[in-house]
Amino acid sequence: MLDVPTGHPGHPPLTTPLALLGWVTRRGTLVLLAAVALATIQSLCAAAVPYLLGRALDAGLGDGLTRPLLVVVGLLLVVGLIEALSSALSHAGEVGAWMHGTFTSSRLVGHHVTRTGSAIGADLPTGEVVSTVATDSFHVGNALEMLPRFVGGLVTYVVVAVVLLRQSLELGLVVLIGLPVVAACLALIVRPLHARQQAHREASGRLATLGTDTVAGLRILRGIGGEDAFAVRYRDQSQRVRHAGVGVAGTSALLEALQVLLPGLVVVAVVWYGALLALRGEITPGELVTFYGYTAFLAQPLRWATQFLTYFTRARVAARKIITVLSVEPGAGSIAESEAADARPARSGRARTAAELVDEATGVHIRPGTLTALVAEHPEAAAALAVRLGRFDDAAETPVHLDGVPLRELPVAEVRERVVVAGASPQLFTGTLREGLDARGTAVVDDDLLRALDVADAHDVLDSMPERLDGEITEKGRSLSGGQRQRVALARALLTDAEALVLVEPTSAVDAHTESRIAARLAHERRGRTTVVVTSSPLVLEHADEVVLLADGRERTRGTHRDLLARAAAGDTDARAYHDVVGRAHADDDGAPVPAHHAATKDH
Repeated sequence: MLDVPTGHPGHPPLTTPLALLGWVTRRGTLVLLAAVALATIQSLCAAAVPYLLGRALDAGLGDGLTRPLLVVVGLLLVVGLIEALSSALSHAGEVGAWMHGTFTSSRLVGHHVTRTGSAIGADLPTGEVVSTVATDSFHVGNALEMLPRFVGGLVTYVVVAVVLLRQSLELGLVVLIGLPVVAACLALIVRPLHARQQAHREASGRLATLGTDTVAGLRILRGIGGEDAFAVRYRDQSQRVRHAGVGVAGTSALLEALQVLLPGLVVVAVVWYGALLALRGEITPGELVTFYGYTAFLAQPLRWATQFLTYFTRARVAARKIITVLSVEPGAGSIAESEAADARPARSGRARTAAELVDEATGVHIRPGTLTALVAEHPEAAAALAVRLGRFDDAAETPVHLDGVPLRELPVAEVRERVVVAGASPQLFTGTLREGLDARGTAVVDDDLLRALDVADAHDVLDSMPERLDGEITEKGRSLSGGQRQRVALARALLTDAEALVLVEPTSAVDAHTESRIAARLAHERRGRTTVVVTSSPLVLEHADEVVLLADGRERTRGTHRDLLARAAAGDTDARAYHDVVGRAHADDDGAPVPAHHAATKDH
């Protein structure tokens, strides 16, 4: 059993598909050399059989059952045993070559996607990335699997050519010229096959993208009655994929048929011409059998060559798609920086327990060790500020400072360690609850896991799983409700123990009583550390040390929730704007506006 490699696979050249395929091939030099050697031994043993049969026939016809005939029979037995053993071992080597090509390609894409973050989704459709892993990596593996047989057949072809030319120049030339002509004819079909395979690959990628988009938005589609329209789109694209597949299948079928027909015609010509030479006494009956055997045998290396050419064509198309994915640059930092951070040992502890953040674009100053709430007239402004605080996009024109240092001047890995941003749409992954909570893989003890779940008021999630922390969470947390997913994501964010924790609408999917408990526990848990909450909920704002109002892209006013409400009642214009934003948000939740002195509570 071969071990599947782990870790980062390396840095391939992204100039051309051939350069990428060459790099993948060189990375598996040892397993490929072993597979090529075994395939060559197997092919040479198979090639020795027609030669030995011809020798045996001549020996038997000339001298009967004599010692030379028995020696040849013994050699046939030995060659057969070696061929059987090398065939079994070479198959294992070919499987190893396939695993190397497939898993190296898929690991390249997997590692790159995790480092580019949201940039990969902005540049490429999700279905295209999925198809790269699920389909293209297999085509690269198939080409490497066929490579040993192709090389072994090529070596055997040269050896057989020497033997044939030494026995009969005329008949040897018929065999050695006829089969390459056949190969050249078959090669003419490869170009249209390549074009049709590329069209089929692109259609399949669009179908995968349409499928993932439809599944992701199925609930919305049903809500607006649009599932039939999307079903029609998916059906139409499926038909395009089917038609493209039929085109590929037709060309492939023609190639397969010609692989049998054309070598068969060469065999007929060789047998006819060889029989004439034998009747004239220019070759022996044994040599005629040898020529016939070699003509039939050389059809197999020819088939291997055409199969390798087909697989290699598909691999080139696949490599081009892989290069497209690997060429996507991350929104923040660089791939080299991320990988250098992976090579460094993890820091055992932090020198600071609270961080100071300053955003020059809005003028917002997040004081260290405080729980600061951000309220915005336009929610997208607060969300954009959260993105800047986490340095997810280096294209931002105005910098954010962390403890007086611009985030851009810090390694991305350090920013990710010190500043954690939990978005409004939490993503959970397949695995146990314990694994899902321990996002950084630091083997958090059970007491810490349970405390984080308590702060997030996620006892019901724990109680719903008989295995407790070892209970399984399905893909994207579909086994949980929206509120449960949100609370598990909050617990996960708390367990990062970040110096600065930025939470975007962390309680938008829970009821008022749960929200109130979470807000109080969150303030207690994060006391003394920097916490930023993007929200307009009075229940959360009540527990904030400071509330900052964003208006027209700038900080307009700040203070505690109660202080701002009091100032609004006294006629302060800026505070009144805050009152209006909070009151409007509360009305959107409950259906009616709430007076200022009641803004700190809400009913459900």
